[in-house]
Amino acid sequence: MARSTRQASLDAPLGRTTRLARTPQPSRDRFGRFTEWVARAMGTPTFLLMLTLFCALWMTYTVIAEANDWWRFDSAALGFTALTLILSLQASYAAPLILLAQNRQDDRDRVQIEQDRQRAERNLADTEYLAREVVALRMSLADLTGELVTKDTLRQELTRLIEQLDAREDAEPADSEARP
Repeated sequence: MARSTRQASLDAPLGRTTRLARTPQPSRDRFGRFTEWVARAMGTPTFLLMLTLFCALWMTYTVIAEANDWWRFDSAALGFTALTLILSLQASYAAPLILLAQNRQDDRDRVQIEQDRQRAERNLADTEYLAREVVALRMSLADLTGELVTKDTLRQELTRLIEQLDAREDAEPADSEARP
């Protein structure tokens, strides 16, 4: 059996080359986060103000540069064709990116709704369990006392037990402090 001449590296599992183990893997979610960023950015007053400022500057420059053909790259006489194309291109990319971001949000909402539903089911089951336990407690107390236990009787009994526990806790630290 021939040994490999390659030195084994402690940071890579056997059978894998170190080069493959260190190659960064692109995040599958990177494009989704980008679409959400674009959707959030396009929905801000800052974006609308900057787009308005860009269009105003473009049209001002085009009108001023109309006299000099060398500086002009768009024509006011032709209805700002280049500006129209740029804005159309921006809109044609913005709509699908916003839809992708909305789809991701819908997926997150769906997961959140399912988690809320499961949490509500657990809360209902816990509440029903506690209700059954209280009924069982009342029935066992009724068996011991021979009479039906009311809420007031149960409340008084629980208060008495809590007072007994508090008295024990107050007595225990004094005993433990006295011990060496």
